[in-house]
Order: sequence, then C-alpha cells, then structure tokens
Amino acid sequence: MKRLAVYCGSAPGADPAFADATRDLGVVMAERGIDLVYGGGKLGLMGIIADTVLEHGGKVYGVIPDALVAHEVAHQGCTELFTVTTMHERKAKMTELCDAFVALPGGIGTLDELFEAWTWNALGYHAQPFCLLNVNGFWDELAGFMDHVVDSGFLSDARRAQLLKADSPAAAIDLLDAAVESAAQGVTW
Repeated sequence: MKRLAVYCGSAPGADPAFADATRDLGVVMAERGIDLVYGGGKLGLMGIIADTVLEHGGKVYGVIPDALVAHEVAHQGCTELFTVTTMHERKAKMTELCDAFVALPGGIGTLDELFEAWTWNALGYHAQPFCLLNVNGFWDELAGFMDHVVDSGFLSDARRAQLLKADSPAAAIDLLDAAVESAAQGVTW
C-alpha cells in the first residue's frame, strides 16, 4: 500500500483519544512510507493527520471542494492540494489517488465517505479495501448495526466481512496491507 485515504472529522471530537489515535496513525503511515490522501482541511482530526504525516516526512495529498477553500479551511501545507467543484468529485478523486481507506472517528461527512466507498466497491467501481479505526469503541455500534442489517436480509455475510475493524493504527494498516496484497494476487475484494 502506497497511499491511504483517511476519512475523519473536521472537529477533534470530545475524547482526547481521537486526536491521539490520529497522530499515531500519521506516525505509523510515515514510518511505513504510506502517503496520506484526505479531504484537504486544516481543522480537527483532518488537520492533525495532515500535520503529523508532514512532520514525520510523509507526503500529503488533499482534495477539497472550492466552497471550503473559500472558507479558508484548506490546509496550505499539503504536498499537493487538488481543488474540485463538488463533494462527489472529491470522493472520486480520493478513490483514484488511494490504495485503501481507513475511517477514524467523525460525523456525517465521514459516514458519507465510508458508505460511498463501500457502495462503489459493491458496484465494482473500485477494489480498494476499507477499515474502521475503532478508537475507544467509537465504531462498535455501527458494526453492530451492520450485523443487524445482515440479520435483516439486506446485506450478505461476504459484503459485511469487507468492513474491517481494528483497534490500533498499526493493526488497521496491517489488515489493509493484507487486503491490498490479496487484491494484487487476483483475490476479489
């Protein structure tokens, strides 16, 4: 895996562990030579992940809609900052640039990005894997709800198994690396 798309909040969240895990992820990415692809913002967890990867010698590729650049939330320190017109273009560009996705804690934007990536995967638009970084159990209830969706007959067990979950940045990257390697060997993700 060379580039990892990170979905996360534009706020730091209420639990300091969210920011700590974000910094830890940035350090692990830089140490392993994995570049960051993210939403291009300078606020919240988004700013923390970009700053950390940059501080540790990594490359950062931000993708941000014009409307957010105009509100002065764009991170000007990115290795490369792509400006797009719409959120749909943002998600498509991030998918084009990355090998895998990880979701840190975040709000509706993070959920939107995660579910669109999963849906596009299900429709065959891409084969990149995705993982929830489950900081202090943040994603437990979502994972439980997805089990309910399976039990209710709206999601297959195989599709549910695609939603990886890890409790540490290193474990998330290990899971995603294995999935990327499997895809490279022809195993359908």
